[in-house]
Amino acid sequence: MDKTVSLPQQPNKTSTVTLVETSSNPSGMALVSPYQTNRVGDPMDIVALAQQVQKGDEFIRANACNKLTVIADQIRYLQEQARKVLEDAKKDAELHHAACNVVKKPGNMYYLYLRESGQRYFSIVSPQEWGPSCPHKFLGGYKLQHDMSWTPQEEVEKRDAEIGIIDKLLNRQIALPACTEPNFEGLPQ
Repeated sequence: MDKTVSLPQQPNKTSTVTLVETSSNPSGMALVSPYQTNRVGDPMDIVALAQQVQKGDEFIRANACNKLTVIADQIRYLQEQARKVLEDAKKDAELHHAACNVVKKPGNMYYLYLRESGQRYFSIVSPQEWGPSCPHKFLGGYKLQHDMSWTPQEEVEKRDAEIGIIDKLLNRQIALPACTEPNFEGLPQ
């Protein structure tokens, strides 16, 4: 049984309250006093019910908005991560296609130079080793990582520290415990 009620603080807004259906013979059992179970009661009770329904609707909407905001933030973050992955992949591919007369081995530093002709090439000789007689424009030093990505020379120390921390974690967890939480024991805080 639906009742439409105008809320006291908002006369132009109505809310529908659904009351339990009434029956003088529920489940086939005759009631001694159907009046007590079927009466509508105080009209303010219906207003209170309508206010409660409206408040529930408002909270549900607010919760949904909050959750959708979090998801939107996560989507933006993931889009930024995807953009960074694609930029890094493009940069790594360009570096792999630079001319080089030596077999590149992970873990080694390589130095990128630019010839007057526009050709970019890798050398194992650093600008410091060339000294003032460096024949071409130096573009940067890069370390070839074991995953075949390139780390710029100025970021090598930071990247090596990150890899060192990951190695510590992996070495501590060789025999994985039965629990599902990661073991950060022994890491500097």
